Amino acid sequence: MKRWIWEQENYPDFTYDLKKLESLIQRISLEQGYLIAMGKLMSEDSISQSQLEALENEAISTSAIEGEILNRDSVKASIKRKLGFDNVDFKKIDESTDYLIEVLIDANTNYDKDLTLERLFGWHNALFSRGYSGFTKINVATFRGEETMEVVSGRPGCEKTYYEAPPRDILENEMDSFLTWFNKTETSLLKAAIAHLWFVIIHPFDDGNGRITRAITDLVLSQIENSKISKLYSMSSAINSDRKGYYKALESTTGYVRKSDNHLDVTVWCEWFLKTLYCALIDTKNKLGYITDKTKFWDKHKDSNLNSRQTKVLNKILDVGIKNFQGDLSKKKYMIIANTTSSTASRDISELLELGCIKQIEGTQGRNIRYELML
Repeated sequence: MKRWIWEQENYPDFTYDLKKLESLIQRISLEQGYLIAMGKLMSEDSISQSQLEALENEAISTSAIEGEILNRDSVKASIKRKLGFDNVDFKKIDESTDYLIEVLIDANTNYDKDLTLERLFGWHNALFSRGYSGFTKINVATFRGEETMEVVSGRPGCEKTYYEAPPRDILENEMDSFLTWFNKTETSLLKAAIAHLWFVIIHPFDDGNGRITRAITDLVLSQIENSKISKLYSMSSAINSDRKGYYKALESTTGYVRKSDNHLDVTVWCEWFLKTLYCALIDTKNKLGYITDKTKFWDKHKDSNLNSRQTKVLNKILDVGIKNFQGDLSKKKYMIIANTTSSTASRDISELLELGCIKQIEGTQGRNIRYELML
């Protein structure tokens, strides 16, 4: 029995049910346009900070999917250095993290350049610059060895093979077909989904296939959005939030168990990919909404001469989003956030009311009095 998708007669002529995907594609395109428009309304500082956070989350999440936990401070320091930020803590920069950031920036910035073997080998070399994956020596900046490449999980003695990649002797042809298709195919959301799947199917390297796959995904999405590192969301973060769904969608597509009689039907995978991308865009839209609210609020109160305690409390609310601030603002919460006394909190709150920064929530009084920000 032909078990894997690459063993099928017409591979890699993938098919999909466009009718099932059209609605998702339209919704994603609207959200992408919305984020681009939002970006034009944001200040340069807000854009830069959002870009930094998205790239930070992308680096941490793409590694976490592979079981590698990065130090967030090290990631942040590398990004700041690469993007020309001030206040870089050079002592926290780690070489391997630094190289990963280079790969992600290249994918998001140089999206108009062809994807070549030389470029992919460069990315691979960056991820494994010392020639090792953990304590294991691997082939770097070249194809994997002759051993069978399997994706296996389970306790020793009870392992299950979820996938077996094409053998080494056909990798050159596999990659030639993939790269020719990639560089000649018009950029689209479905191209992003299929490119991701196809590279996973080929699995050309000893290690790092997942991280490079997600970098390729970023490259296509950046092509769509003409981003120049302005992509404000992290696809890897969304994938990491649903790793179980990620592997289930891959397994149901690359293996022999399919609901469809067409073994090259990748609709299930495309649907999961697009839904996950949509979630990433919605999450970022909400976060950008908080930034817009924060900018609007401080523009209104830039001359209010607030003290550090008041500023800290207001920023705490604005950073999580006014609607997400659980239980609204009370004197007790003010005391905790500002680390101050009851009498000082009362005085600060009275000043904020007079300045129109906050207002009392109708129907609350006495010990249960609550306040909300005024935008």
